[in-house]
Amino acid sequence: MQYARSLIFVTQMYAMMAVMGVGFFPLALVSRKGAVWACKAYCRWVRWTAGWMVGLKSEIRGPVPQGEVVVAAKHQSFFDIILLYSALPSAKFIMKQELLWTPFIGQYARRIGCVPVARGKRGAAIKKMVEDVAAGATVPGQLVIYPQGTRVAPDRYLPYKVGSHVLYAQLEQPCVPAATNVGVFWPRTGILRKPGVAVVEFLDPIAPGMARGAFMKALEAVVETRSQELMRDAGFSDFPTERGEQTAR
Repeated sequence: MQYARSLIFVTQMYAMMAVMGVGFFPLALVSRKGAVWACKAYCRWVRWTAGWMVGLKSEIRGPVPQGEVVVAAKHQSFFDIILLYSALPSAKFIMKQELLWTPFIGQYARRIGCVPVARGKRGAAIKKMVEDVAAGATVPGQLVIYPQGTRVAPDRYLPYKVGSHVLYAQLEQPCVPAATNVGVFWPRTGILRKPGVAVVEFLDPIAPGMARGAFMKALEAVVETRSQELMRDAGFSDFPTERGEQTAR
């Protein structure tokens, strides 16, 4: 039964993405504010329908950043993007360049100020990211980066990449870590959505000026520790046995 409910939910979620994407596109073309409003309306729809269709409620915890900051967030599935964007006043994401060609997502991502990064050699990717962020520095908002670079399942580990410190150092802004447990209920792949309470939690900011090694160590420690606490509270316990070691399926 839960799988059938999940299938209906996922189907209507993507159908509504198309309907709202087309319906609100003229508004998005007129102004960036129109694009932001349209994206937030879609996020509210997904959160609302997830609650009553599959029993997946959602919460935002911690002080929501309001000014110009870098948000370094744990990324487990599409749902944590929905929660982050619905909570932040004016979020801009560091995103894979390939997503620019995704229907609706790509067009709206451009309008709200997201920064595409081409995959490739690490040095070239970081250089391009820094250039693109500098070029879009006049667009105010919260710049969201996923330090691990991709979605990571709850039972897996990926090291944190240096790109988050590059932005933190270049922009000389506070970095707000964000933890989550959404992967317990909404996997990175597949249809099944489980009932429960999905959480994104904003943690204490890291003040500007920290050296790279200390910053990376502090960021990973606080995000991974709090994310595991949230997942444990949700009933999950199949964590990697050691940092860097993945649990076998």
